Amino acid sequence: MTRGLLCGVAAAAMAGGVSHAQDEASKQRIEETIIVVGETTNVLIDDEQIEKTQANDLADIFRQTPSVSVGGSVGIAQKVYVRGLEDTLLNVTVDGAPQTGTLFHHIGRVHIEPELLERVELQAGAGEATAGFGAVGGAIRFRTKSASDLLKPDERFGAMVRAGWFSNDGYKGSATAYGKLSDNWDLLGSLVYVDRENMEDGDGNTLYGTAAEQLLGFVKLSGEIAPDHFVSLSYENRDEEGEFGARPNWPTLESDTLFPAEATRETVVANYRNELGDFINVDATAYFTSSEFEQDRFDRWGRYGGDLETYGFDLRNTSRFGEHELIYGVEHRNDTVSSQYLAPDDVWQAWAWDPAIGQFEEEGNLWAGYLQGHFQVTDKLLLSAGGRYDSYELELVTYNEETSSDGFSGNIGLRYDFTPELAVTVGHAQAFRGKEVGDSFTLEKRPGRLRLDPGLDPERVDNTEAGLVYDNGRLRAGASVFSMTIDDVILDQIGGGAAPQDSIYYENVGEFETQGVELRAGYSWDRFSADLFYTTYDSELNGRDVEGYEEIGLANASGDQWNLNLAWTPTHTFDLGLNVRKVEDLNDITVLYRALEIGWTDRLYTVDKPGYTVADIYATWRPENVPGLRLNIGVQNLFDEQYRDHSSVADYNDIPGWGGVAGLYEAGRDIRVSVGYDF
Repeated sequence: MTRGLLCGVAAAAMAGGVSHAQDEASKQRIEETIIVVGETTNVLIDDEQIEKTQANDLADIFRQTPSVSVGGSVGIAQKVYVRGLEDTLLNVTVDGAPQTGTLFHHIGRVHIEPELLERVELQAGAGEATAGFGAVGGAIRFRTKSASDLLKPDERFGAMVRAGWFSNDGYKGSATAYGKLSDNWDLLGSLVYVDRENMEDGDGNTLYGTAAEQLLGFVKLSGEIAPDHFVSLSYENRDEEGEFGARPNWPTLESDTLFPAEATRETVVANYRNELGDFINVDATAYFTSSEFEQDRFDRWGRYGGDLETYGFDLRNTSRFGEHELIYGVEHRNDTVSSQYLAPDDVWQAWAWDPAIGQFEEEGNLWAGYLQGHFQVTDKLLLSAGGRYDSYELELVTYNEETSSDGFSGNIGLRYDFTPELAVTVGHAQAFRGKEVGDSFTLEKRPGRLRLDPGLDPERVDNTEAGLVYDNGRLRAGASVFSMTIDDVILDQIGGGAAPQDSIYYENVGEFETQGVELRAGYSWDRFSADLFYTTYDSELNGRDVEGYEEIGLANASGDQWNLNLAWTPTHTFDLGLNVRKVEDLNDITVLYRALEIGWTDRLYTVDKPGYTVADIYATWRPENVPGLRLNIGVQNLFDEQYRDHSSVADYNDIPGWGGVAGLYEAGRDIRVSVGYDF
């Protein structure tokens, strides 16, 4: 790896994901990651951080990451936002397998068990050509553990068990076994179970419809099929079920009806890589994912289910020419989304728009070729440039509608090291996205209506960033500014338009713009470190503020955010940490533009997002006299703050006709205790 790329990794560590003082093994893992040149806000979160904070869901994973926010206290309903952009505009992968599509717009799209993760890589904003399909707002890459990550050099077999209890309100258990099948092959298997009761918010109010059970099984086989040829094959099966509100991401009152629902996902991933010299270093990923969500609306049309199947591959090679390198490849993805009424015909046909059609399907085919170069022009200057060509095809199989688009996107970035401690980065990146498959729960349409605008254009993105980074081994600081524009935003707006448009109608709705600043500073002593972050951004669609209810599937607004992370290691067996997140008020957000346009209301209204301050603490103890034992205790929301995360839907209850529209309050104080033992 070139010196410039190593500097990029240092910038990522400073951005809030990796502790400044790392052991050599962690450093080695991080150095395998190429960070986008020209961006200083990328983040890497390692497994140590995930375990110390006893992460149970997406919100916990990104709790210390300023550019990421997660709305919704129910795991099944959580949505991830990066710089205000919803995860539908991100390329999210697990070991290279994309997590695509939407099963139901009132639940989350991304589900992952933190216990399995070896690391999480975040690229904020459109970046390099290798970022993958649809990386309009960036990319999140989850990397799972392998047996080799857990085995010590002199070990052939091992196991670990974890048992955890959380006061608000549930428990978690896991068992993992791993070992070498031979000198060149190893195997890991893991089983995780989580049982949650209804949580309480910071005022002690029960959050009805938040109880759930989760069960996950994971197996991963890794090995060397020949010298310098490496493969891995993994299988993951995730199941979550419970009784939720009709819209799981909105509040449910004690008197409201809860409906049984279940979400499942199966993912198979095969990875291959070789290291055959400077010119041939192949990385290949093939994957298949099947996701399902089923809800029983026994008060109306009965059981209804959505399915999403995705398969594809990414094949790339890296050629090195001295200190320069070229990465080039091709990728393909096929998405098939379907839904259907599952109750007897006499139950659902009275609710269907066409009683003769009770099953619906869409299929998308995506192809791309890409080239990305990193050029160490001088000892101080690293230049990155690349481009990709994307082709999107979408067919509404049930209704015989289709659309297609293709286009080129390029990027260029540089990093200049004034001194070994001080560097500047500048970058400009484009991204391209055509229409992808829709939300499985909204595939149905009225006879004779259109779901797609016949003149639909693809989205085109321009992202510009500049940053300054300083790190002398103890003191670290940085500043980043970014500006992004999405032209021809593809969105389904609330309410039906005039015929022949259906109530779900995808069209180009205008231009989305976001600008922001991220500042950070930190210092490390021998056993203590402190980091302070500040993030602010403004996001607008056609010159007006966005909000997560009307711009669902696109973006959400959030107040300015401060993050303080403190870590102290008083002894080599004991760690302490404090994280404080302060989000400023965001008031007078004008809403219901679309409702006014279609006559649902006679005027515009405003909503407020009150600010909040949330503190979390944790402690980890590894007793010397019991090798392998690990005790964790943490308190999330230490001061029992009642708050609604700004990444949730704002509170519309004071607007006539919009009662019940709001995001869930987050959980109140949660004391978490876990015990782990490694054999």
